[in-house]
Amino acid sequence: MITIWGRTTSSNVQTVMWAIAELGLEHERIDAGGPFGGLDTPEFAAMNPNRLVPVLRDGGEYLWESASIVRYLGARYGSERFWPKDPLARAKLDQWSDWTKTTLVPAFLTNVFLPMMRNKPGERDEAALAKGVDGLAKVMRVFDGRLAEGDYLGGGKPCFADCVAGTLLYRYFTLEIERADLPNLKAYYDRLTERPAYARHVMISYDYMRAK
Repeated sequence: MITIWGRTTSSNVQTVMWAIAELGLEHERIDAGGPFGGLDTPEFAAMNPNRLVPVLRDGGEYLWESASIVRYLGARYGSERFWPKDPLARAKLDQWSDWTKTTLVPAFLTNVFLPMMRNKPGERDEAALAKGVDGLAKVMRVFDGRLAEGDYLGGGKPCFADCVAGTLLYRYFTLEIERADLPNLKAYYDRLTERPAYARHVMISYDYMRAK
C-alpha cells in the first residue's frame, strides 16, 4: 500500500493527495509537519534528508518533492490520458509542472500569499504587495492563454500536470486580492472545484496561517 507523510493543509501534500485520488489508489496518509511535528526525528530524516513533507513510500522505496512524486505516480499507475507515453506529448505537459515551481510559486506564494498570511492588515508592506499582485497578474495571463486550448492541460480530463499546476488556484481564487479578468483560468478553476478529488484534498481552509 502507498503511504504518504504530510498534513492536509500543506499545498504540496494536497498536490500529491489530489493525484492519488484521481488515480484511485489505495493509500494511507500519516499526519506530519506543522502542528503534528515528527520531521526532526532520525527516522524521518532517513526518508527525506530535507525534513519536509510530503514523503511517499511505495513498497520499500521512498520519494520526496511533490512534483516528482506525481510524475512517479503517473508513470507507474496512470493511464495514457493521465501520463502520455509519447515523450514529446508528455514533455509539453511537464513543462507546466516546472513552470508552476519556477514561476507561479514565487509569483503567488512568495510575493503575495505568504506576505498576506504573515502580516495583519495595516502591518503589511502595501507597496511591495501591490507590486506582487501586478506581477502575479502577468503570470496568470500566461496560464490563461494556455487554458484557451482545452478544458484541462491534457485535454478533456485532468492529467499529472493539472495536479501540480492547479492546486494553488484554490488559494488564488479565495484570497482577498484584486484578480485580473481571466475567463479561461476562472472556467478551469470552476471545473476543478466540481471534481470530488479536488474538493476533498485541495479546497481546505488556510485560515490557520493568518497572523493573529
